[in-house]
Amino acid sequence: MRFKIERGEGGVCAVGGVRAYGVKEGKNGLALIVGDLKENASAVGVFTMNKVKAAPVQLTQTRLEQSGRLAAIVANSGCANSFTGEEGLKNAERMTELAAYRLGVLESEVGVASTGIIGKPLDMPLIERQIEEVSEKLTSSREGSAAAARAIMTTDTFSKEVAVGIHSEGTELRIGGIAKGAGMIFPHLATMLAFIWTDAQLNRHELKACLKRAVDRSFNMIVVDGDMSTNDTVLLAATGAKEADAEAFQQGLSYVCETLAKMIARDGEGATKFVEVRVEGAASYDDARKAARAVARSPLVKCSIYGESPNFGRIVAAVGAAGVELNESQLSVVFEDIGGRFGGVRLVSGGRLVAANLNDAKRVLQTKELRIVVSLGVGTHTATAWGCDLSPEYVKLNL
Repeated sequence: MRFKIERGEGGVCAVGGVRAYGVKEGKNGLALIVGDLKENASAVGVFTMNKVKAAPVQLTQTRLEQSGRLAAIVANSGCANSFTGEEGLKNAERMTELAAYRLGVLESEVGVASTGIIGKPLDMPLIERQIEEVSEKLTSSREGSAAAARAIMTTDTFSKEVAVGIHSEGTELRIGGIAKGAGMIFPHLATMLAFIWTDAQLNRHELKACLKRAVDRSFNMIVVDGDMSTNDTVLLAATGAKEADAEAFQQGLSYVCETLAKMIARDGEGATKFVEVRVEGAASYDDARKAARAVARSPLVKCSIYGESPNFGRIVAAVGAAGVELNESQLSVVFEDIGGRFGGVRLVSGGRLVAANLNDAKRVLQTKELRIVVSLGVGTHTATAWGCDLSPEYVKLNL
């Protein structure tokens, strides 16, 4: 089946039948997203691997396993509602109860998410007031998605939205998403929230498979600081309005997830540079993935990038520590300017430093967006990770 994917505007509200809005009061925000579900609607999620799971994560996981549908999502920022015991679970349930009442949907079909400080109880009078206020302003316009995206921000410096249309045989599917994330970002999800809506009609098994593939190559491939949150949540809700080709949907979803993931990496706390790490010549995709994440995660590599120092040894050491198969005599490291002002600079070739290229490599490191390409010299598999540098501002933000 031939299809075409086009970037659009409007975030989650680009999807027919979806309304959203949000409010931000200082550090405390609240967003609502609601969709008009058809009989074949379905929903799935991917959540943090942290053994300490926040109350909203526990509740939303259970709800999805039981109903397999999401009519609405309510999310707050400023308080993670994590490590809050029974009170936290009751408050998460209360959030869904309030949202369900205001939106006229089943409470069992309301997902909840939170982000912010761990160990702090929710301010439920504030939450109740914000749900009432936001529910009265829900809109299907792009302003609704933009307001929801702003509402869930914490240390983010910009809101994150994307939408695509998938054109095939005279029909158009839409996928739209919003996300937040800037700190505590580590592969296996990242410390982030992402809410994605679509008008596609796919069963839960198809939807789950598509989300897993997309997340494994996007949100699970970004690194800011190496810490894993208790609140990581990616929710994908399908209204079931239009029949969908699984292959076309997969490509559209992967684009949405990768775009949001890159936005999160660019917005890392205190970041001054965006870094893409591409590993080639690996014996397997898993090896390529491990090596790429190892380089993107390395504090020493990240510090070198901030300091604009072409310290190839730190990159090589990170790859070696990843435990992947490699041929040292065939190892290569290339620095590239993503913006294209400079060509690729080969700093390591055939397992040896190309000393004559050190100054050119330093010029690449002075750019705001760069790519590190590492070849392991043992196969044909490739993987890409995204991250940022590590600056003194990151420490200040997290004191």
